[in-house]
Amino acid sequence: MPDPAQPPADLPVGPVGAAGPDAWTCPVPLRHTERVVLGHGGGGVLSAELVEHLFLPELGGDPDALHDAAVLPAPGPGERLAFTTDSYVVQPLFFPGGCLGDLAVNGTVNDLAMAGARPLALSAGFVLEEGLETAVLGRVVAAMGAAARAAGVPVFTGDTKVVERGQADGMYVCTAGVGAVPAGVDIRPGRAAPGDVVLVSGAVGAHGVAVLSRREGLEFGTEVRSDTAPLHGLVAALLAAVPDVHVLRDPTRGGVAGTLCEIAESARVGVELAEAAVPVLPGVAAACGFLGLDPLHVANEGRLVAVVPGDRAEAALAALRAHPAGAGAAVVGRVTAEHPGLLLARSPLGAARVVQRPLGEQLPRIC
Repeated sequence: MPDPAQPPADLPVGPVGAAGPDAWTCPVPLRHTERVVLGHGGGGVLSAELVEHLFLPELGGDPDALHDAAVLPAPGPGERLAFTTDSYVVQPLFFPGGCLGDLAVNGTVNDLAMAGARPLALSAGFVLEEGLETAVLGRVVAAMGAAARAAGVPVFTGDTKVVERGQADGMYVCTAGVGAVPAGVDIRPGRAAPGDVVLVSGAVGAHGVAVLSRREGLEFGTEVRSDTAPLHGLVAALLAAVPDVHVLRDPTRGGVAGTLCEIAESARVGVELAEAAVPVLPGVAAACGFLGLDPLHVANEGRLVAVVPGDRAEAALAALRAHPAGAGAAVVGRVTAEHPGLLLARSPLGAARVVQRPLGEQLPRIC
C-alpha cells in the first residue's frame, strides 16, 4: 500500500506559488519538500525527520539519547547536570489560564523535570517586534517573573533583540535551563520495558484547546483554561515514592499519543493505551468533538506521562494523586513486548487501532 504521506513518483512537486498545474502542491505538508513548512515544528513525523536527517548529522548527538533535556556529567561526584533549551512563539500571547511568559518558564522547568532534574536556573532571550506595546511586554515579563518565583527557579541571565515591524509576530521568547539530576536517577525513553505501566498526571488536551479557542474566537459553552504549570515538585514526590521511574515525558506538541509513539519507537516496545482510562475534561471533549480533533493528539503544558515498573504502579499513582499537580492522575496503559515500535489504543469494547504520530502541525503555535 503506498504511503499517503509520500507524493506519487510521477507528481511534480514545485515551489509554492509556481504557475501551471504541473507545479501544484498538496495543501497538506509533504514529506519531500524543499521548503520548511509549519508541520516541521509540530512535534510529529516531519519534526522527527528534520532532527534525524538534518540537525543530528550536522550538529552531532546520539539519536537514541534524544530527550527533553540533555544530562551531562558534573565536575564532582554524585549529581549530574541537566541542560535544556526551548523557544516559545505562541499566538495569541495571552490565552485562558496563561500567557507567553509563564508558559516559557513552566515549559523549561518541565523539560528539566522530565529528566528527573531539580531545576536550578533559567535564562531568557526576548525577540521583540518594532511597534510592540510596552504594556503588553510588561504583562508578559510580569507573568514570567511570577511563574519563576512560584517555581522557585530564578531567571539569572537574558538577552533582548528588536527586529523590524512584521518580523516577529509581536514577540518570541527563547529560554534555557540548568538542573541537577540526583545520583541513581536514570530516566530516559529507552528504559521503557515490557511489564511497565503507563500513567498520566491529569486530564489531557486543555492547553491546545485553550489557545485555539482564543486565537479563533471560539466558544464551547464553558471556558477551557490552559493546564500550564511547573511539574518539578510533582516529579520529586513521584521519585521519593518510586525511585526507579523508567520514563517521564511532558506531552506537549503531539499530545499523549505523540509522546507514547516516541517512547515505543525509542525503546522498541509496544504500548497499549486504554482510551476510556485517559481523563479528558468535558469542555475539552466537546471542543474536540466539534472541531474533529482527537484529545490524545492535543498539546498539554502541565501534564506528564510516567512509565514505571508494573509492581510499583500503585505506589506511583498514590504519589501523583497526593500532590496538587497530580490529583487527577490515572493509569492509562501498559508496555508490552508485542508490536514493538507501535502504539495501540483499545476502545471500551475491546477494539484496537494503531495510533500514529501526527504528520505535521495539528494546532499551530501552541507553545
